[in-house]
Amino acid sequence: MSRSNIVWHKPVVTRAMREQRNGHRAATLWFTGLSGAGKSTISHALEERLFELGCNTFVFDGDNVRHGLCKDLGFSEADRTENIRRIGELAKLANAAGVIAITAFISPFRKDRDMVRESMPEGDFIEVYIQCPLEECEQRDVKGLYRKARAGEIRDFTGISSPYEPPERPEVVIDTSRQTIEESVETLVGYCRARGIIA
Repeated sequence: MSRSNIVWHKPVVTRAMREQRNGHRAATLWFTGLSGAGKSTISHALEERLFELGCNTFVFDGDNVRHGLCKDLGFSEADRTENIRRIGELAKLANAAGVIAITAFISPFRKDRDMVRESMPEGDFIEVYIQCPLEECEQRDVKGLYRKARAGEIRDFTGISSPYEPPERPEVVIDTSRQTIEESVETLVGYCRARGIIA
């Protein structure tokens, strides 16, 4: 089927209507950082806090998404780019549904993160750099991945055999080597309040 035969169907129930009912704006908080930096931990802790505040949220976690939607993708640069593109589209749909999307992906390449930012309305994409020194991430090594990467058992592993390009101008920086989970969450809640995403 030709792409010219595909027409975007405008919804009757709009994002603005959903946001009004929800009592908060929709947005995407895009967590990026090395494996073991704390992306999943903080994203789920933030979701719990926002849920307590009455917000409609959903965490798109890297491992969870690769179990289903992206299970056909590997870890080549092209596959990583496609993985991030798909997640960006999911996050946009979640925002259209009035949901605060929280994504927890290494997303190592700036061009991929910029691609998602550029695909969204102005202000919807909030880049959150979960910063942590590589040495500390290796010490944590919750999944044993750094050990395997150092032993040559995992190819193209970010931070070891594949590069990580940190954000140049992220909206929020969380340093998990210095901030507790609770402090990190409150920083993010404060940012959401300051931006008018939540009251």
